[in-house]
Formats: sequence, structure tokens, C-alpha cells
Amino acid sequence: MAKDSTLDLLLDEALKGVRTADELFAKNGVIKQLQKRALERILEAEMTEHLGYEKHAREGFNGQNSRNGRSPKTVVTESGPVTLEVPRDREGDFDPQIVPKNVRRLKGFDDKVIALYARGLTVRDVRAHLKEIYDVDVSPDLISRITSQVWEDIRDWRKRELDPIYPIVYLDGMVVKVRDESRVVRNKTVYIALGLTVHGHKDVLGLWMAPTEGAKFWLGVLDEIKKRGVQDIFVMCCDGLTGLPDAIEAVFPKAIVQTCVVHMIRHSFRLVAWKNRRAVAKALKPIYTAATEKEGLEALKRFDAEWGKTYPSIALSWKRQWSTLSAFYGFPEEIRRIIYTTNAIESLNRQLRKVTKTRGAFPSEDAVSKLLWLALDKQRVKWTAPKPGWDRVMQQFAILLPDRLDLNTIVK
Repeated sequence: MAKDSTLDLLLDEALKGVRTADELFAKNGVIKQLQKRALERILEAEMTEHLGYEKHAREGFNGQNSRNGRSPKTVVTESGPVTLEVPRDREGDFDPQIVPKNVRRLKGFDDKVIALYARGLTVRDVRAHLKEIYDVDVSPDLISRITSQVWEDIRDWRKRELDPIYPIVYLDGMVVKVRDESRVVRNKTVYIALGLTVHGHKDVLGLWMAPTEGAKFWLGVLDEIKKRGVQDIFVMCCDGLTGLPDAIEAVFPKAIVQTCVVHMIRHSFRLVAWKNRRAVAKALKPIYTAATEKEGLEALKRFDAEWGKTYPSIALSWKRQWSTLSAFYGFPEEIRRIIYTTNAIESLNRQLRKVTKTRGAFPSEDAVSKLLWLALDKQRVKWTAPKPGWDRVMQQFAILLPDRLDLNTIVK
């Protein structure tokens, strides 16, 4: 209570005569002056502790190390630049902690730069924002150096140990433009693996970049996942990625591959005239809402009989993909709803595209990885709750796969 009263008295004194917000928050307003005075008072207190006696004390005149004036130093804070009078000592060994030697940016400023960059702002945009809002003029190189501080976190994240079991893993990709060594802009695909843990929480297993995909590429990705601790994946959901089923069989032979039904429907609509879309959608629905695989195949035959002459490639593509399209029929309704579509990872990709859409082309693959990791880090903060109804899903997996999942061994 006494502390609050003292603080109120100090604020009353500092705010005397303040009538407008400009007087409070302006470049040299009360807030900035208070910040400057507070930092300088702490610096003086640190000097006193360093010397071992108070200012003007007799000890300073007895040949001991003593104060030796002040030096101006401008530091950048979260609220803009502040010019401080930093005390010096005669022996030159005073090393303040609140504003360390050779440090020009106080804690918090770098975090602000990284947060702006993570929102998808370019280096130029970040620089303009800092100048406009905080009256701080920083170089593009400094912004790049600040954002590159996250590389240690990225390396740790890429090497971190994964859970032994992920009941469901979604795989999807997004295309970005990257300049190669010859400065030619090329399309590259960033592949993302999003897992659901045994507790129903989302976990991004990794990011991988490649100009093309294939069995060899996916074999390397899955082998990396396995080396980082993953022993089993029940269902792998994807969008017909080239070479993935063969790679999964080689690394996780018990995993079931489920091609996204929603993607398949969208692909079918690309071939359909606008006037027929509603009718085609109605004819397709009995296929993926059927109770059993047998009923689904019968519905596909009826679709082919009705629309096969007009759109022969639709039924043909469903038949060609049937082995991975039909996997969800073997599961109860609660699991079906989760695995027959890749909506979970598509939602994540939409958030990532928000931060990449302002970029014409990235200067390097490292720049892509840095931005996407920062954006993912922001999303992970929101992933606090498990997927609704997950307990029921795990119980069903335990019944269907008793030799691979024992609920009694899962630590809450």
C-alpha cells in the first residue's frame, strides 16, 4: 500500500502541468523524460555500488578510484531513442548492467523488430515503421542482423526430439518465389508436416524446401522424422503428393495414407462447367458420405453411369486414387471427420501465406525459413487446447490398434 502511495506521489509530481497527450507522449514529452531520468538514476546507483561509496564521500579524495564526469550515449529503446549521460570512473573499468558497454539497443527493441518482421513486413517496411512511429532510423543491415538472431532457435527447433507416436500427421505444401545464385527467380515448394499428438495438440514437425517432390525427397523427410524419435504414425493425410505413399511404406510401413477427399472434390470441379457444378456435387456426395467402402464404390459406379460420358476423367481419377481415397472408410465417424480432409494444415498455410503474400521474391531459402519459422512461432502460442473430442478419438484408436497404442502408458 505504501509503495502504491509513493508511486502516486511521484506520478503527481511528474505530471504537474500536463494537459494534453502530446505533452505526455511527444518526442521529448514527460514519458521520455521519465525514462531518461530513471535510466540515469540506475546508472548512478550502479556507479556507487562499483566504487563502494556515495557521491561526494571522503573516500573519493583519498587516491581511490573515483567518478570522472559523464559521457553522452544514445540508446534505442522500445519507445524510441534516448540520450543518456553515462557516468565514468577514472580507472575506466565501470561496466554498467542496465546499459552495457557497446550496447546501443536496450532489451525489447530487438523483440519489436522481430515481431514486425514476423507479421510479414519487409526489411524496408520495418525500417519505415520504426522511423514513423519511434523516430528511429536503423539500417537494413541492422534489421537483418536482428532478425537473424532467431537462427539459433531455428536450428534447435529443427533438431528437437519428437514424440514417439503421432496418431495423425498432415502433409501439405505452399509455393514461394526464391532467387537462386544466378539471381533468377524460381518457384520452390515449402512442405510442412503438422502432427496431432496423443494428447490432441498440434505440433509442426518440420519445414522442408524442394524445387520438385518425389519418392527420394519424401524418403529423406520421413527418415529425418524417424531419427528424431517418431516410432509410429497411424494415419498420414496428404494431397496426392508424388512419391509419398512409397516413401511412407519404406519408413513407416504400418501407417495408412489418406488422400484428402476435399482436394479431390475441388480437383473434379475444375473439369466441370459452371452450370453443372451443383448437379455434379450432388452426385459425388454419396461417394464420400457412404457408410462403407462397398457402398462408396457403388456410388462411384452410379456417378460414372450418370456423368461418365460428359466428364469421363472425373470417375477415372477417383478410381485411380481409390486405394488412398477410401482409407477413411475403415474408421469410426469421429476419426473420419479428422482424416478425410487436410483442413487443419490448410488453415495453418493460410496464416503463413498472409506473411509471404507481400513478398515478390525471397533473396534466399534461408530468408524463407526465417520468416515462416517466426510466423509458426506466433501460431504455436495459440495452440493451447487439444482438438475437441480427442479423448473419444484416442479410445477408438486404442480399440482399432491395440498392439500399437496403450492408453495406460500415455502420461497426462
